[in-house]
Amino acid sequence: MKPVIGGWSLRRRVITLLTVVGVLLIGLAAAEAAMAARNRTQIDAVLNQTGPLRVQSQELLNALLDQETAIRGYAVSGDPADLSPYREGLEQEKTVVASMRTLLDDYPQIGQELRIVEEQTAQWRQSVAEPVITTTEQSGTRAGQALVTEAARQQFDQVRSAVNDLQEEILTAREQAASNVRTSSNILVVLLIVAALVVVVAGALLLLSLDRMVIRPLIGLADQVREVAEGDYQHGIATTGPPEFVRLGEDVDAMRQKIAADLAEVRAARERIEWVNSQLQKQAEELTRSNRDLEQFAYVASHDLQEPLRKVASFCQLLQRRYAGQLDERADQYIAFAVDGAQRMQRLINDLLAFSRIGRLTTGFVEVDLNKVMGDVAGQTEAARQYADAELTWTELPVISGEEPLLTNLLANLVSNSIKFRRPDVPSKVHVSARLVGSEWEITCQDNGIGIEPEFADKIFVIFQRLHSKDAYPGTGIGLAIVKKIVEYHGGRVWVDTDVPEGTAIRFTLPALPQDVEAAAAADPADEPNAPTVGDPTPSTEAPAALEEQADGADQPDRADERPESGRTGDMRETVG
Repeated sequence: MKPVIGGWSLRRRVITLLTVVGVLLIGLAAAEAAMAARNRTQIDAVLNQTGPLRVQSQELLNALLDQETAIRGYAVSGDPADLSPYREGLEQEKTVVASMRTLLDDYPQIGQELRIVEEQTAQWRQSVAEPVITTTEQSGTRAGQALVTEAARQQFDQVRSAVNDLQEEILTAREQAASNVRTSSNILVVLLIVAALVVVVAGALLLLSLDRMVIRPLIGLADQVREVAEGDYQHGIATTGPPEFVRLGEDVDAMRQKIAADLAEVRAARERIEWVNSQLQKQAEELTRSNRDLEQFAYVASHDLQEPLRKVASFCQLLQRRYAGQLDERADQYIAFAVDGAQRMQRLINDLLAFSRIGRLTTGFVEVDLNKVMGDVAGQTEAARQYADAELTWTELPVISGEEPLLTNLLANLVSNSIKFRRPDVPSKVHVSARLVGSEWEITCQDNGIGIEPEFADKIFVIFQRLHSKDAYPGTGIGLAIVKKIVEYHGGRVWVDTDVPEGTAIRFTLPALPQDVEAAAAADPADEPNAPTVGDPTPSTEAPAALEEQADGADQPDRADERPESGRTGDMRETVG
């Protein structure tokens, strides 16, 4: 069942929770800031107002006591020096009262009490202190002492009582300020605790919400995806939670359905491919067996045809030798046709035998020096070169891994073809060169013969394919097919280079020895710009130049392994004519 997408999204829920928590924390922070400011004000009142007021009230009392004591002493002694404490106390009283008034802006009750003290003090000085001083100065100590009566003492006691009331009021204000400090401090602590609780509760709610809205749906989705990953591609994926997760589950399920559909197609395709492969395997096995049977048949047939052909050819030749000139001209012609046909059949069977033996009768790969092979080829083709007045040259050739008889047959076929397909009245010149291309040697056999049209470049390697009649150019049409089979047997490829300006250039590749590849990779041509290179770096252009140089010196007899006087490194020449 498809889940219904509705409700608040995860983003909206998280933003709402964070907004509420943020508002609460901001409110608590504002309250804490206000309470902290109030607490600082209250502490300031305790430390900088009520505390100094209490000390100054005591100083005020001491100043008044000094005045009262000085008046009594002066009335007894009449010594003006005894009035110094009175005057000093009076100055101190003024100073203390002035200082106290600067601290009474927030305490009008204390200011009222201070005014009462000042009034009582002024009345005491007016009614007691000043008359005692005046009387003592004018009438002596006895008259002065007569003024220090019990009423005078009671009046000063009233001053002292007023000062005590002032101190009590200051003490009450101080205790109230201290109480306010304790209250605001407690409230500040409570606000901090509430803020911490808000953070803890918000964190717990966030964790619970994440567990319910994120973790559990993700775990469920992961479990379902894991089941699909384990191979149950038909398991439907359904997700609960916020709308984002529901949409994610739908996307994953859509991907699962797509993968399941593609997998079904892949399985069907794989089954078809396996069936096709099995059929191809059967056909390959059948083709291998058929090829093996055909090769065996060709070998046996060719071998078994040798005896009757030899007999036919022998008797036809006997007829030709014994009855030549004794029969009419037409009989001699018929006998000649029979001898020629038998001989061509023998050549064709021999070529078929050679073709069928390639890859079947192997002696194993060994290191073969192609320079030595070219020397053997020069010997094999000497008669043909003498007849055609042909010239065979080759540059320094590499050492490769292969079968020497097959490689000799390969190069002999190429050289023979170059001599056979020569231009009339033009001395045939054949040049063989090699160059290293990557991990292969590219070997070129180039001549100055009649050439090959590009449209026939691939046809010439097909067995029994001929571009000319047997009367124009004799042969069985199997030589280049043998060349291709030998090259492919050695792991290479063969083709005709149609871009040469003159004659025919047949190129083929053979795998190079590892040490040759490593030496070529390690060599740095930039270090030795004048050093000679192995092989022919530009076979399509150098070979004609070589042929022209050889044509210039064709009158000078050379040996097969003799270096030419032209000075080209590694060049060898086989000239007949």
